[in-house]
Amino acid sequence: MRLLLVEDDERVAAALVAVLGRHGFQVRHARSGHEALDALVPDGNEPYRVVLLDLGLPDRDGFEVCSRIRAHSGVPVIMVTARADVRSRIHGLNLGADDYVTKPYDMGELLARIHAVARRGLAAAPEPTEQPPAPGPLEARGISIDRERRRVTVHGRDVPLTRKEFDLLALLAQSPGVVYRREQIFSEVWRSGWEGNGRTLEVHIGSLRTKLALPGLVEAVRGVGYRLIPEQPADTEPGR
Repeated sequence: MRLLLVEDDERVAAALVAVLGRHGFQVRHARSGHEALDALVPDGNEPYRVVLLDLGLPDRDGFEVCSRIRAHSGVPVIMVTARADVRSRIHGLNLGADDYVTKPYDMGELLARIHAVARRGLAAAPEPTEQPPAPGPLEARGISIDRERRRVTVHGRDVPLTRKEFDLLALLAQSPGVVYRREQIFSEVWRSGWEGNGRTLEVHIGSLRTKLALPGLVEAVRGVGYRLIPEQPADTEPGR
């Protein structure tokens, strides 16, 4: 099984490569985010079955590397890091990591986790001839969101949105009525943490409300987040 290890600490990497090699893994060691992304470019060789990703890389944050990997590949990613706080765990998993292991860890447990995500990745892999279906448009409250062409219309009227406004609307419209937590919105739209960025989200929500001109479309749930209201509420004021 081929495995990509992304770790800038040479001592830690050498120990891991030695142990993984004894357990039958063919390990490539990448020392930076740039080197890791280059290693994942298809080159005709057997694809990597798992990526072990450290977060403290010298050229870019491991969260960004995970986001870039997930944008182009379904290879299972295990974040292996000293960041043990809950916010980092949630952020990493929301970005698409399959597992999150904190240092120091038990080597037996790490091996078990590698095999577990590799099995899940193999089971989820499509047949070679299968083409992923194009995402259909999202419809809600007279809004049509074409995710392929990144186009939004309201009752047939084109509404130009910025990239982040579009991504924010598309996220909320995936499940009308469901409350999306602020932390989740920032992880999926901004690819960053929520803390200290509250004003940014409020500004984008306000801009969406103005451009779409649909009162009460996006409702704030105090202390939690936002949701898209699927039907026009009767005799209520727009959410603030």
